Amino acid sequence: MNKAFDKATRTAKSTVNSPRKKKKLADAASRIASSGKHSLKVFGITGKIKPLVRMVRCSVSREYLDTPWQTIVIITAALIYFVSPFDAIPDFLPFIGFIDDAAIISAVFASISKDVEKFIAWEAGKSASESARISSPEPE
Repeated sequence: MNKAFDKATRTAKSTVNSPRKKKKLADAASRIASSGKHSLKVFGITGKIKPLVRMVRCSVSREYLDTPWQTIVIITAALIYFVSPFDAIPDFLPFIGFIDDAAIISAVFASISKDVEKFIAWEAGKSASESARISSPEPE
């Protein structure tokens, strides 16, 4: 892809072994994605980042373990690239600073779409079972 993403991938390989670093990265990516920056919305990457962040968080909490290690590394690399202000096109450049981020996030998302779909289905099933549990009357 590019040298900055290659560097992010190398960093990701060590980051995935640290729950603290993964949580910190997920928090930073979530904060940026939720910042409401116009360019993030224009490029449509906010909707792709959110499930990736949730996947990382669920791997940290060990709630969801069906994501392959390599997928977590790729997600982690993409999030590292996303939160880094000094990548191929610096993020502080108005509007165009997120073009490269959008390209990386979109490419990663497409390459792991089956894992993301499986995770989203798991989340939906989990939510449905929790809703059913909460709404069912307690036995007397």
